[in-house]
Amino acid sequence: MDYLNPTVVTFLFYIVAMVCIGLYAYQRTTNFSDYILGGRSLGSFVTALSAGASDMSGWLLMGLPGAIFITGLSESWIAIGLIVGAWLNWYLVAGRLRVHTEIQNNALTLPDYFTGRFGDKKKILRIISALVILIFFAIYCASGMVAGARLFESIFGMSYTTALWVSAIATMSYVCIGGFLAISWTDTFQAGLMIFALLLAPIMTYLALGDTGQVTQIIEVARPHASNMFTGISTIAIISSLAWGLGYFGQPHILIRFMAADSVRSIPNARRIGMAWMILCLGGAVAVGYIGIAYFQLHPELAAAVTQNPETVFMELTKILFNPWIAGVVLAAILAAVMSTLSCQLLVCSTTLTEDLYKAFLRKDASQNELVWVGRLMVLAIAVLAISLAMNPESKVLGLVSYAWAGFGAAFGPLILLSLFWKRMTLNGALVGMIVGALTVIIWKNTMSAVGLYEIVPGFILSFISIIVVSLMDKAPSEEVTERFETAEQLYDHEMKNL
Repeated sequence: MDYLNPTVVTFLFYIVAMVCIGLYAYQRTTNFSDYILGGRSLGSFVTALSAGASDMSGWLLMGLPGAIFITGLSESWIAIGLIVGAWLNWYLVAGRLRVHTEIQNNALTLPDYFTGRFGDKKKILRIISALVILIFFAIYCASGMVAGARLFESIFGMSYTTALWVSAIATMSYVCIGGFLAISWTDTFQAGLMIFALLLAPIMTYLALGDTGQVTQIIEVARPHASNMFTGISTIAIISSLAWGLGYFGQPHILIRFMAADSVRSIPNARRIGMAWMILCLGGAVAVGYIGIAYFQLHPELAAAVTQNPETVFMELTKILFNPWIAGVVLAAILAAVMSTLSCQLLVCSTTLTEDLYKAFLRKDASQNELVWVGRLMVLAIAVLAISLAMNPESKVLGLVSYAWAGFGAAFGPLILLSLFWKRMTLNGALVGMIVGALTVIIWKNTMSAVGLYEIVPGFILSFISIIVVSLMDKAPSEEVTERFETAEQLYDHEMKNL
């Protein structure tokens, strides 16, 4: 490997820049609240782009283009479902969650919010929700590790195992150093890099085809019916793809961005920015996979890598078509997608272990400095666990993401929605709904996968029903719990009227 290669130089410069941002954020981190939530100081622009970047992960530049490259536009139903789900999440959840978490004893994590919202004095809900986060985030973090390893493997010619450790260390460094502020600031930069790459790559590929009027015909030869969103896909498959949108309501690494906004008044503008960014990025990812079919049909001598692993289609097109200096920047966008999501996931796991387990049960009087350093150690511990899960070189990014996404969506999605809109919801309803959602996903994934229905669908539905049934059978929440809910609703209504 020539480490003076322009692509490699540009790529390494990007990594160094992210670590420097982490060092700067370190100077701004004075307590545990700063480390895990940035002191609730994010404006609308940073809130929007950091939420988007932490959402999309390596799946955006690897999993989705790869799926489109193999099958065609029928895989784009996932993108449609995500756009609808993300908009509803911004519209229904973002502002209310920002207000409710502040009213609920300034909750810094989701388990912390659940504890205050339902008056969980025995902290059972805190423990179970923390375990759900740790289980599914271990899988989710593993997907980021796989995506990062594939990138370093491709650029530096490393073995998969070496690439796995190097990419993980690159991310862990700035998370441990700078915490939430480092993640948010780097995510904003990374979001810009991602949209630049996803708009430029399909345009360059399209122009490289020469006779652009024949693109559709070429694609049809390579992948019959690839241009039809309905051909070769069942109703169940379309429902499953659209159901990805349900997952947004329960993703801790996205919800925490809403909690960190400086004010509920920042949310509407953040929603507009975030949705515009998301639509352009998803459109670009679909275009890369689709036009890539035509390119490699015309250039089969260059198709060995994508034939072996279709999830590398974006990387291969970039290396073939771009000037080496530009290629380094574009390929850094994949690392940006990986690092932005993985870093936030590592931090959420770390804060869950630190705030919801260590502080809540072991060291209630722990100092702020102690909690920050425990949080940093937990980042390392979770990262090592994720690396061990990602050791299999055959791991596929989209498969790992879909499992974790479904787990969070079913376990937390109905819980978050009903907790923000229904004051009659009870502690037992929340607990049963969360457990039912998580177990349904696990059981369905391992026993009913042949049906073809994405496990988030039965998980979300059964969790939602369980919460309502158990809450109605249970005695009404205490007056204290109800008053806090009403106070939050009044504050939210007041803020929205004054926009």
